[in-house]
Amino acid sequence: MNFASPHQRFNPLTREWVLVSPHRARRPWLGQVEKIPVENIPPYDPKCLLCPGNTRINGIPNPAYEATFVFDNDFPAVLTPEANAADAGAPASSAEAAAALPPALFAAEPVSGLCRVVCFSPRHDLSLPELSQAEVEMVARTWAEQTVDLGSHDFINYVQVFENKGAVMGCSNPHPHSQIWTTSSIPVEPAKELAAQREYLQAHDACLLCDYVAAERANGARMVCANQHFTALVPFWAVWPFELMVISHRHVASLPELTPAEISSLAEVLRHVTAKYDNLFEISFPYSMGFHQSPTDQSPHPEWHLHLHFYPPLLRSATVRKFMVGFEMLGMPQRDITPETAAERLRALSERHYKLR
Repeated sequence: MNFASPHQRFNPLTREWVLVSPHRARRPWLGQVEKIPVENIPPYDPKCLLCPGNTRINGIPNPAYEATFVFDNDFPAVLTPEANAADAGAPASSAEAAAALPPALFAAEPVSGLCRVVCFSPRHDLSLPELSQAEVEMVARTWAEQTVDLGSHDFINYVQVFENKGAVMGCSNPHPHSQIWTTSSIPVEPAKELAAQREYLQAHDACLLCDYVAAERANGARMVCANQHFTALVPFWAVWPFELMVISHRHVASLPELTPAEISSLAEVLRHVTAKYDNLFEISFPYSMGFHQSPTDQSPHPEWHLHLHFYPPLLRSATVRKFMVGFEMLGMPQRDITPETAAERLRALSERHYKLR
């Protein structure tokens, strides 16, 4: 097939299609231009709610932490069952009154959960690619430990580890941190992947992502970097211009299943991938990233394979971003540059951060 002309590609993880229009990459840009992120960030900001020793909005002081720091989110998106029950006695709102309407058209159900914040480092100015190997390993171990701790609650069925980096991605605080949201229901995107991976296992008696990463490693066109235990690649069905997936070589379902050697390899790939991102336009590259791991619903999940998604918005430069509007919102996702071109550009970049040259 000729990938230089318009075509669509299938995503077996979500069973959805994406339109690829390579010729549109040449069109002139007269749209919105983003501001280049400010680079003169201090190591410590007395006004930052996440820096060591500072007091958060709820009046609780942060400890003088020297490594990763985890705390319960001061503004959680979901509440514990006890907190939900306490709210149940409040006067009915107009939304609650809608529950009396036909459930086929107005379905609703309660959701419980816990939310936490993981500060990567006491340094206000250092993101993942600027941290040491040991520091990123500690972050990865913290994610695994938190998955075990949060997933042990009997009302938690999914643990979502994610990071929003950069104001353009809605990050409200520049101090490098990630979040963990856990829910009593399985969220929409992991639920799609759960169904697809389960169906593939039943149909082929094999793991979807085991087969996929093996085929990508053999092909090489969309590879970005790899080590003994993990591969980073631009997926064949990528939607965002420089989207990446990081996939474990061993068939493991969640972060807690990783060995110490695999944690080290994961940290190395994270450092290399995020350094390449920063080196692409020589800025602190914005993205949303998150792990998709097996549900914590006490059921076996032989179909699930641990992987990580990176969704960065930038398209042509540090100031031009990709917008999901018009046809993308009303029809289907669309991209201009091919995944192969994006992978080639990222693969060619140094894994040494541009600030350290």
